[in-house]
Amino acid sequence: MKRILLKIAYNGENFHGWQKQEGVRTVQGEIESAIYNAFKSHCQVFASGRTDAKVHAIAQQAHFDIDDGVPTNKIKTILNRILPLDVSILSAKKVKNDFHARFDVKSKTYLYKVYFGERNCFLSDKVGVVYEKPNLEKIKEISQIFIGEHNFKGFCSSQTSSQDFVRTIYKIEIFEKKSYLNIEITGSGFLMHMVRILVGTMLDYSLGKISKSRIEKALVEGKRDLSGRTMPPQGLYLKKVNY
Repeated sequence: MKRILLKIAYNGENFHGWQKQEGVRTVQGEIESAIYNAFKSHCQVFASGRTDAKVHAIAQQAHFDIDDGVPTNKIKTILNRILPLDVSILSAKKVKNDFHARFDVKSKTYLYKVYFGERNCFLSDKVGVVYEKPNLEKIKEISQIFIGEHNFKGFCSSQTSSQDFVRTIYKIEIFEKKSYLNIEITGSGFLMHMVRILVGTMLDYSLGKISKSRIEKALVEGKRDLSGRTMPPQGLYLKKVNY
């Protein structure tokens, strides 16, 4: 047997997230089904982490084990012929047998796309929409308080299964172009809805809806009701996984 690492892109709009679940369409389910149809092998695919319903990926990473006789250089092409058009295999390469797509992750980068322009029905599944233009300088200012190691209990969903809320944010970059704001957050790992809440908090601060002292208090006290809104999943993209 050999271990194969896939780099995967997907449009999450019609998926109930990454993780395979009974009775709903998932990215993991589609890929495992394609592997079986192509190679007649029941493989479990392990991702770098789960993405929620309607969240996209530019470069998700996932591994699976398969018979050594399957040509590695043909896996990408064969799977892309079988997979639906909202999932693409970007690359497939052989890795060491002890490599793990989840446990070997050093950091991840998420991109959140904010749109504040004229109403556009063709963007509804690709961006998070706000109805006021955010203040770019205020977003850059408040983003700096999240840099470093913090307890992010006040910036995640109450439904999270994690018991450890400490994460490290290495970098936050903000780019404005025309009617779009792209916010990239790189960290050691992320809690359920954490990126969407961080972005919502930064936007609320930039629009004068929440104070800096309240955000600082949310970091210290870990209370979700002190932080900002949860942005919709459609604007979130898993951009990069670093090993």
